[in-house]
Amino acid sequence: MPKASDLKRGMIVDIKDMPHVVKVVDCKSPSSRGAATLYKIRFTNLQTGQKLDESYKGDDFLKEADCVRVKVQYSYQDGDQYTFMNMEDYSQYTLGRDDLEGQTDYLFEGLEGITCLLLDGVAIAIELPQSVNMEIVETAPGIKGASAASRTKPARLSTGLEVQVPEYLAEGEIIRVNTVNGKYMSRA
Repeated sequence: MPKASDLKRGMIVDIKDMPHVVKVVDCKSPSSRGAATLYKIRFTNLQTGQKLDESYKGDDFLKEADCVRVKVQYSYQDGDQYTFMNMEDYSQYTLGRDDLEGQTDYLFEGLEGITCLLLDGVAIAIELPQSVNMEIVETAPGIKGASAASRTKPARLSTGLEVQVPEYLAEGEIIRVNTVNGKYMSRA
């Protein structure tokens, strides 16, 4: 049973016997003494599609939904449908763009390390790996002598995602991007 402070985007919890996926986690730390940190969380009901906003204290427990987790690989996109292949039995699962809200920028053909959540044999959501390696396809030229602690510049990656990177990086380099906050981590 996860605590509210442990919730991350894409996790599935059980609220009133209905599976809900975590879409947004907002942490509020009140400044008064003795006040508990509050977590405002937006859920989406996986059966009805309705949104639900709830507030929890950091040590409140939530019930984890009864889902089957399988390791999958991202295969391809067909219109607004994204197809994933089970790594053990090669069965395929398809999710729509709306089901993958905010995660499509990190998907590229052959990406492994994805966990697909199945409810009654139907794919309902995915959990991305903590970080992915992606190629810079467009950015300003690298500056010689720029240090790692200096300014940043925007860079567009192979999936269209834009991140801020150090000035010394150039097009064609592979970088590691955090899938939770969408920020540059390091060279790959």
